[in-house]
Amino acid sequence: MSKKIEQIKNVRLFILDQIKDLSPKQLNKIPEGFNNNVIWNLSHIISAQQSVCYVRANLPYVVEDKYFSSYQPSTKPEDFIDSSEIENIKELFITSIETFEKDHKEDLFANYTPWLAKPYGIKVSNIEDATDFLMFHEGLHAGYVIALKHLL
Repeated sequence: MSKKIEQIKNVRLFILDQIKDLSPKQLNKIPEGFNNNVIWNLSHIISAQQSVCYVRANLPYVVEDKYFSSYQPSTKPEDFIDSSEIENIKELFITSIETFEKDHKEDLFANYTPWLAKPYGIKVSNIEDATDFLMFHEGLHAGYVIALKHLL
């Protein structure tokens, strides 16, 4: 399992490398035809991981609510995210997966509630399935980040 979590962390580091030279204005820009922006995608990845892993295991999420509720599916950017908050999001982007790895090693996810990721037809029955789903989901959003970056 730790290899899968390491792969997720590597995807997150790849995303951070892709956006390292973007300004706050660029990170917040919503190109025509899109519903969100680059920084929303990073925050959404954090939020989704919290929901897929912690909430589905009947545990409280381990990030501040502003990084959870505001970035759930069907949300969109509401405010300009300034450079200080962008740095917080970038840090949380890595520390949240490191916390997940630690919590997984402590076997905190034993009470996982199975669910169906309806848009994709993926049944998620346990934390191992959840980690597999995260790899797919985060790869999907890595693609969105790259597409958005090309439109800036």
